[in-house]
Amino acid sequence: MNMPLPNAGVASAASVLAPYDPRYDPLVARNPGRGADYAPTYWVASAGTPPDDDGPITQDTDADVVIVGSGFTGLACALFLAREHGIRATVLEANRAMWGCTSRNGGQGQNASGRLYRSQWIARWGKETALKLDAEIRSGFETFKALVAEFPECEPQPGGHLYLAHREKKMAFLRNEAKVMREVFGYDTHILSADEVHRRYVKDAETFGALHEPDGTGVHPLKLAFAYLRAARALGVKVHPASPVVGFETQGGVHHLKTPGGTVRARAVGFATGGYTSNGLHPSLDSKIMPILSNSLVTRPLTKQELEATNFLTTEVITDTRTLRFYYRRLPDNRVQIGSRSSITGADAPNPKHMAVLVNGLHRKFPPLKDIQIDYSWWGWVDVSHDMMPRITQPDPKHTVYYALGYGGNGVSFSAHAGRRMALRIAGRSDPAFELPIYKTELEYPNVFDTVRSRAFAPFRRFGQQFLYRWYYLRDEVL
Repeated sequence: MNMPLPNAGVASAASVLAPYDPRYDPLVARNPGRGADYAPTYWVASAGTPPDDDGPITQDTDADVVIVGSGFTGLACALFLAREHGIRATVLEANRAMWGCTSRNGGQGQNASGRLYRSQWIARWGKETALKLDAEIRSGFETFKALVAEFPECEPQPGGHLYLAHREKKMAFLRNEAKVMREVFGYDTHILSADEVHRRYVKDAETFGALHEPDGTGVHPLKLAFAYLRAARALGVKVHPASPVVGFETQGGVHHLKTPGGTVRARAVGFATGGYTSNGLHPSLDSKIMPILSNSLVTRPLTKQELEATNFLTTEVITDTRTLRFYYRRLPDNRVQIGSRSSITGADAPNPKHMAVLVNGLHRKFPPLKDIQIDYSWWGWVDVSHDMMPRITQPDPKHTVYYALGYGGNGVSFSAHAGRRMALRIAGRSDPAFELPIYKTELEYPNVFDTVRSRAFAPFRRFGQQFLYRWYYLRDEVL
């Protein structure tokens, strides 16, 4: 189901050095490659010609600040460094600009980050810290909305977020979360019956009801990233594709980032590599992220009859209550985009059975679409932290090295704010928010039952993932 890319744009011969590798696996490969082409996503096919960049690194050079990774986080960081601090960063990208998470996600912007619910924030850190974290996450969504408003070419679809109960027993969970969000955090949430969902939003045949929250915006992620890139380069930011970091050392307070074309020397470095973070990239990141594969597909445009049969009135972003959740929405051209988790390893990612799970999910939700043509399908790596929350931090105060990652699938919106916060840290500025756990602490090592944490568990993470995926299925679909 990997479809051709009729409108993918023409890349420069200098930056595209290798074809897309569908089996790439960040836990296996030493680095993401060099100059690899995009995955065959709908976003790539419909975004138009990519903006100009600065070509690969071809000689040793000096930079004030280097950002590693040219996705949402890296480009937002570079943009805010230039806009708010007068610092013109150099961005290094292993493959094509915006090659990783940014060109492969579902385009869902939500008032969230990480995998924990607000009730879990209270349980983990207490009400006072949870309230401060909520204010910070909300501020993050405002940062995202401001950029979306600045770049309307990203085809924004505002309106809110529908959280659908895929089983009747999940309604109790949604009612509790709605209550916590409303009474503790002052968030305007509402519980909807299945009939209300079907009449007012969409006829999802699996739905027993929903939680509706007012903040949620769908975007064309690659068009938004293209806008980030253009705006950053207009302010003097340099973006170098086909320039993977293959070596890193610090000498006399100066960081030396080795690429195939030359070494870049910098006073400060920010890592924004998401689910494509290679072990060995930097000691502070070794074994700190669990890359999780997510599949996605896009249908052909729905006919008038199909729109009526599914009552697909809404363009809001939608997720369901499965642990390995389905997320979907109606795109501006009336296609349906839907995604979910898939394979555990890169080697197994092209196996058709994983896409079949997603297609079957589409058919269960929308029986009238059982025979609809699938025009695009792809997969990509999600950056999940071992404690399910992101970090935007300086792991060692003695070294000017920073990172922002671990969004757990909620990075489309919060990455804008994470980039802004990392820019603030790189510029040597402080903020009261930096006392929050997502800024104050490092990413954690793998754990056993969320108690014992150790780097020694890292080689066994995928065995645990296999067990958990089976357990999630039983819990979500059977028990």
